Amino acid sequence: MSKAVMIQGTGSDVGKSLLVAGLCRAAANRGIKVAPFKSQNMSNNAAVTADGGEIGRAQALQALAARLSPHTDMNPVLLKPESEQGAQVIVQGKRAGTQLARDFGKSKQSLIKPVLESFTRLKAQYDLVIVEGAGSPAEINLRAGDIANMGFAEAANVPVILTGDINKGGVIAQIVGTQAVLPPEDAAHIKAFIVNKFRGDAALFDEGLVAIEQMTSWPSIGVVPWFFDACRLPAEDAPELTGGTGGTFKIAVPLLSRIANFDDFDPLASEPDVSLVMVPPGLPLPADAQLVILPGSKSTIADLAFMRAQGWDIDLAAHIRRGGHVLGICGGYQMLGQTIADSDNIEGSGSTAEGLGYLEVHTVMKPEKRVRLTKARDPVSGAAISGYEIHLGETTGVDCARDWLRIGQHKHGASSPNGRIRGCYLHGLFTSDAYRSAFLRSYDVRSTISYDSDVDATLNALATHLEQHLDINHILKIAG
Repeated sequence: MSKAVMIQGTGSDVGKSLLVAGLCRAAANRGIKVAPFKSQNMSNNAAVTADGGEIGRAQALQALAARLSPHTDMNPVLLKPESEQGAQVIVQGKRAGTQLARDFGKSKQSLIKPVLESFTRLKAQYDLVIVEGAGSPAEINLRAGDIANMGFAEAANVPVILTGDINKGGVIAQIVGTQAVLPPEDAAHIKAFIVNKFRGDAALFDEGLVAIEQMTSWPSIGVVPWFFDACRLPAEDAPELTGGTGGTFKIAVPLLSRIANFDDFDPLASEPDVSLVMVPPGLPLPADAQLVILPGSKSTIADLAFMRAQGWDIDLAAHIRRGGHVLGICGGYQMLGQTIADSDNIEGSGSTAEGLGYLEVHTVMKPEKRVRLTKARDPVSGAAISGYEIHLGETTGVDCARDWLRIGQHKHGASSPNGRIRGCYLHGLFTSDAYRSAFLRSYDVRSTISYDSDVDATLNALATHLEQHLDINHILKIAG
C-alpha cells in the first residue's frame, strides 16, 4: 500500500514548498517512487501540464524534484487572484469560473470530491505521496469546509509534520501556539515538527527543541539551516522576486499588481552577465536599462491602469525614445498593442481599454482559454524553444505579419517595423539554453549557464541538505 505524509506550516512562507521539493528529491534518490500533492494552492504563477491543464508552479518544481512530468492531479484546486476580492478557480487543471473569496469560502467543501479523486489516483501510482499544506492550520476561522490543511488530513487520513520558521522569530510560540488553538482531534494528526530556516549554530537552539517537545509531546524531526541556494529555484510568490544584479546588461521588469508566470525571468536572472531589476511599485523604471520586459498578468486591463498609475508608461516612452528595446510576454504583449477589448466581461472590466500603442495589434478577450505546451523556434538562429501558452485573449494586427518566432509553420507574436518592440504569448522561452544564448547574443551579451542543469543540481543539493539535517527515516516511518 502506498504511503503519504503532509507537511503543514505554522504560517505562510515558512518553507513548506521547498521542504516538499527537497523531500521528493531525497526520496527519489533513495529509489522511492514518489509524487508531490497540494490539494489547494493560490498563485498566479502557473505551470502547464502534459495533460493540458494548469497547476501551481511549486507543484511543477516538486514534480521535477520527483523526476516526474507535472500532472493536474498534483494540484487539483488552483486559485488565481484576479482582484483583491476574487479569483479564477481551476479544478483539476481546467477553468471552472471566477468566485469572490466569500463565495469560495462557502462552496469550497464541494471541491473535496475532486481533491480526493486526484489524491487517490496518485496513491495508486506511487509508493509515497508528499503533501503540502496551505497557509496554516492555526487559522481555525477557516476550518469549516477546509480542504487544504486539517480538513484534507482528516478526509484522507494522512499524518502531519508541522513546520515553523525560526527566521521570523518566535518559533516556539508558532509551534506551541498552533497546538493550543487546534481542536484536539486536529492536533492528533500532527506526529512531529520541523524548525526551518535556522541561521548560525543550530546547537544554540537545543534548549528550544526540548521546550517545544515538552510542551507539545511532539518529537523533533530536526532543525534545517537556511538553504542559501533557494534563490536558484523558481519562486512561486511575487514578494520573493528580487532579480539578479551581477552583470552589465540591465533588464527592467515592472512588478505589476497581478503579475503572472514571472518564472519566465529566472533564467535571465541566473546569467552572470545580466542584471535583472524587478521594479516595485512607486519606483521608476531605471533609465540605464537596455531592455524592458512587460510580464504576464492575470488581469491585463487592471494592470495596464496600474502601470499608468505608477508612471511606468511615461518611463517606458522615455526608454523607447532613448533607443531602448521592449519585450512583452502574454499580458505584457497585450498591453503593447492598440486596444484590449473585454466586451464579454472575461476579466471583469466589460470595456475596451486603450493600450500603450507601440505595436499595431488589437486584443479581444475570449472565454476559451488556451492552455498548452508549445514547441517553437527562432527563425533567425534556428534555436528550438520549449515553452507553454496560457491565456484568454486573441491578438491580431499588421505587426503580427513580421516574423519573430515560429510555431510549426505559423508565425507567432508581433514586432515593430524597427524590431525594437516585440511581443508574444509564449512563456518559458528563456528556459531554452540555445534560444536564451541567441537572444542575449543579439545584445552582445554572453550566456554562460545551462539553466535546467543548474536547477537539477540545486534540487540535488537541497536533498543532500535535508538528508544532513532531518531524520528522513523518521519521516518515512510517519508516512507508513
